[in-house]
Amino acid sequence: MDNTSTEQVKVLRRKLDLLLRTGKLLVESAADTNRIVRNMNRVAAYLGLPEEKLHIDVSYTMLVVNLSDDAHSYSKFQKCEKHGINMTAISQISKLSWRAIENDYSLDQYEEELEKIANKKRNYVPYVVAIGAGFACGGFCKLFGCDWIAFLFASICAFVGFRVRARCFEFGINHYMSIAISAFIATCLAYASTVWGVSSTPYHPLLACALFIVPGVPLINFVDDMIDNYIQVGIVRAVNTVLIVCAMAFGIVLAMRLLAVEDVVIDKKFSELSMVPHDSYLVYAIAAAISAMGFSMIFNIQRRLLWVVAVGGIIAVCTRNFVNFELGYGPVVGSFTGGLVVSLIAVKAVHWFHVPNHVLTIPSVIPMIPGVLMYRSLFALINMHGVVGEVTTAVSNGINASLIILCIALGVAVPNIFARRYIAKDRQRFLKEELQKRRERGKFIEW
Repeated sequence: MDNTSTEQVKVLRRKLDLLLRTGKLLVESAADTNRIVRNMNRVAAYLGLPEEKLHIDVSYTMLVVNLSDDAHSYSKFQKCEKHGINMTAISQISKLSWRAIENDYSLDQYEEELEKIANKKRNYVPYVVAIGAGFACGGFCKLFGCDWIAFLFASICAFVGFRVRARCFEFGINHYMSIAISAFIATCLAYASTVWGVSSTPYHPLLACALFIVPGVPLINFVDDMIDNYIQVGIVRAVNTVLIVCAMAFGIVLAMRLLAVEDVVIDKKFSELSMVPHDSYLVYAIAAAISAMGFSMIFNIQRRLLWVVAVGGIIAVCTRNFVNFELGYGPVVGSFTGGLVVSLIAVKAVHWFHVPNHVLTIPSVIPMIPGVLMYRSLFALINMHGVVGEVTTAVSNGINASLIILCIALGVAVPNIFARRYIAKDRQRFLKEELQKRRERGKFIEW
């Protein structure tokens, strides 16, 4: 190591750069921390960087890699500024890390493939994504018990709100302020639709029009990170989730204060809104499938998987309703069971469709978000008049909504984590076998 040439140092720095660029793509595509570290370690193995000398530190906005022994130490940093959701990129990077090992990619080949993933256009053009987001919220509205006219109103309001948020991002407006503005616009339009009198459930679009903002991916990643002992990153994801929800709530509250402060009918309607399904399971299955596919478009999931996610949404919602209402275990246990069943199926399904677990599970469980309880809590806080029991009502609905959301996240995360640990030894053995084959072919050069 003392005679390390300048050329060797250049190659080493390039390898570290490629490793960091891989990690950056995963961070900015909303991969959970365990997946980021696993993929980076696999890429490091392909690059010939020994795991025992490699140190990787992942935070929400920064990646650090260090390669050191008794004589030398090399470190590189990489900022991660953009944070979107791109399930296709996460899946492609995982496949690339294995393909590079099996096919003996050169550094130039790997860099070229990495650039293709980074620069690849999204699977859906912006207006198609907005339409998907609109129908996703319309599906939510139908799950809350609205008629099909209200479903259409909710979809239109969400479509406009989604496009407003996209325009705000393009103009460089702060992320959280963009969310508040889009929630405000969507809620205003939804309130305007209540005066037309063509729907028998005119207030339901108010419940669903802004739910395209729901931070399902950060929330589930937060639970994953905390269980996997990535505490710092998990806390940052949790704070980000809370800020998104607060920005969304601010936009909704502002709209309701400006437009409906005297409309006591709204508060009465939401407090009396039944949580018991009054439509057939077929109608709820259709609504869940629409909502799941809409969120799949927002998350940039491959077109070939839309029907798979739709089936997952149907299974999650119908399981939740069956456990909740037919068996009588309540919404918390029902939501946990719905997420658990979908996640258990996905543990096997990932091998059929060759995608990461979260690509199938997260969009499938989003339709179980308890929008009715969230809005009951929010409107109880808005319309406080000093009457005994108002705080109790607001806190009770808020706690129930939070518990349901947490149980959805746990239902998704727990089977995936246990399955991942179960198959980790097989993957590690397969990786060692592939690296040994590369050594025998003379294609593996360690640092």
